[in-house]
Amino acid sequence: MRKILQHLLKILSKIVLWKYKPEIVAVTGSVGKTSAKEAIYRVLKPHFNARRNLRNYNNEIGVPLTILDLETGERSIKKWLKNFLKALAMILFKTDYPEILVLEMGADKPGDIRYLVSFVPIKIAVVTAIGQFPVHLEFFPEKDKLIEEKAALIETLPKNGLAVLNYDDLSVRDMREKVSKNTKLITYGFGEGANLKISNYELQIRDLEKNDFGVNFKTEYEGSLVPIRLRKTLGKQHVLAAGAAAAVGLNFGLNLVDISSALRKYRPLPGRTNLIKGIKNTWIIDDTYNASPSAVSAALEILNECAAVSEKDQPTFAKATAGKQKRKIAVLADMLELGQYAEEAHREIGKKAASMVDLLFIVGARAQFIADEAKKHGLSHKKIFEFNEPEKAGLILQEKLEPGDIILVKGSQSMRMEKVVKEIMAEPEKAKKLLVRQDWKIRGTLDF
Repeated sequence: MRKILQHLLKILSKIVLWKYKPEIVAVTGSVGKTSAKEAIYRVLKPHFNARRNLRNYNNEIGVPLTILDLETGERSIKKWLKNFLKALAMILFKTDYPEILVLEMGADKPGDIRYLVSFVPIKIAVVTAIGQFPVHLEFFPEKDKLIEEKAALIETLPKNGLAVLNYDDLSVRDMREKVSKNTKLITYGFGEGANLKISNYELQIRDLEKNDFGVNFKTEYEGSLVPIRLRKTLGKQHVLAAGAAAAVGLNFGLNLVDISSALRKYRPLPGRTNLIKGIKNTWIIDDTYNASPSAVSAALEILNECAAVSEKDQPTFAKATAGKQKRKIAVLADMLELGQYAEEAHREIGKKAASMVDLLFIVGARAQFIADEAKKHGLSHKKIFEFNEPEKAGLILQEKLEPGDIILVKGSQSMRMEKVVKEIMAEPEKAKKLLVRQDWKIRGTLDF
């Protein structure tokens, strides 16, 4: 039944795209594609009628649903019939269809990207990052095959299209070879060779109690240099998302000043390095949406960065935690879909964590490798706590917390690490608003 549904959605999407002919920006990568999609949408929205995927609608079902402006009908035949009637009405009658679609495209297995581009005519392709140990390797025979799958976006671009590539990720940078001579190319990143150069990155925390924090940086393109501030945002990964968005915005005729202004409304989605107030005058870096080795490594850098910000830059927090040392605590769970690289990748994280954290909590069987490697690199076993379930980790963590602690919580989506955050957040009644919503994922609910 799922195959029939998938085929019907594909046909309807092709007709709608043929009728309305929107410009299509497609975003893929193993890391950072959702943040890039959101940043691109924020840049384009003030100037164009634009739409992007909601939730994680980035697969063979989700992308057509976005094109057709529909929600999943789940297991209800009645809901799917209503969806098809709505799509037919869109085809038969004129509607206010978007000028631009910003579509995140995932690749969980070989052929996923190629299937999507078989009926979605892409004008702009954005590739964010692959990383040393990208996710989904469990379903690909080797890393090169995953890279080839992601690069399918580049290969399908028309002559007047645009490829936007992350210069700082070597696997993505090498995709330049797949860009045809008649297709425009913009690379972005912190590296000196990037076309759109990012520099002067700084995390600034003025007053955590008032949510007055964010990152400042500058973007430079063809001689134009403009400062940008992302409010209520942590980490370089969001800066890179903004860089991708800037490259896309420039292609649509916007200047860097327009782009800087639009990015003032960019905010990380739930579970993506959001800063949440915790119990006992602590702060939580909630990065629980998902996890890959490069993303966990980046999250540890953010934890280190937050703790390093001087107390004079966060007076309210300093007053509440006077006389207390700011401890760095990492709560890390299994990173899934790494295939044969699972042990090596987890050990790399353990090695890095040992040099950065004061306490380490791990959840899951694979995360045992993190704990083991952390011990080998000098972190005392008395500072490492191992659990099989996030709920138990959260309960013990409550007992161990002290004022001034900064806690990073991260793990693959199915590990449900948002449960840890809920246990230690100061206002758990806001969990539905602030934390990852598990009902957003399109799973096997489409199988009747």
